[in-house]
Amino acid sequence: MLNLPTLSSNGVTLEPLNLSHAKDLVAACKDGELWLITTTSVPEPDMVVNYINNAHTTHDRCAFAVIDEVTGRAIGSTSYHDILPLPKRLEIGYTWYAKSYWRTHVNTVCKLMMLTYAFETLEYLTVGWRTDDANYRSQQAIERLGVKKDGTIRGNRVCRDGVISGTTMYSLTATEWPNIKETLQEKLTSAH
Repeated sequence: MLNLPTLSSNGVTLEPLNLSHAKDLVAACKDGELWLITTTSVPEPDMVVNYINNAHTTHDRCAFAVIDEVTGRAIGSTSYHDILPLPKRLEIGYTWYAKSYWRTHVNTVCKLMMLTYAFETLEYLTVGWRTDDANYRSQQAIERLGVKKDGTIRGNRVCRDGVISGTTMYSLTATEWPNIKETLQEKLTSAH
């Protein structure tokens, strides 16, 4: 679907996800037992290889491994998905990081790289996000980016624990991007 490059900034590298990242991602999802969070897509440790293979066989998804440049290890994953070439819209999601990287600069850096590539290289017009209606931590992280909340689709998904939930949708347009880019760059500058 998309020919993914390797992107690098501020000590974080995004490289196309492949099976060589499996061992690191097993350790990353164990950091905080992330698979126990029923509102996320984090795989169980013994399902990481299937997770990677599934990312490759989903026709409208292009996945990255998130690499900590200090350790050289994969610490999570993120993807472009629901890629619609004609209206030039895609979403960023399937994003997760080892718990020890939560509330660090990593998410801001990843979003800045992915949004810059989507808007400035691919020339897409809209980037969206979705999260489980009950996943308040993810909603707060998305809202910290400064994007617009589009609304909630009620009762459209089943969580791992069988609970039926909704999806909260967000989006950012190419015309809004320059202001958001400036905000993200300021956040990174103030974090260092």
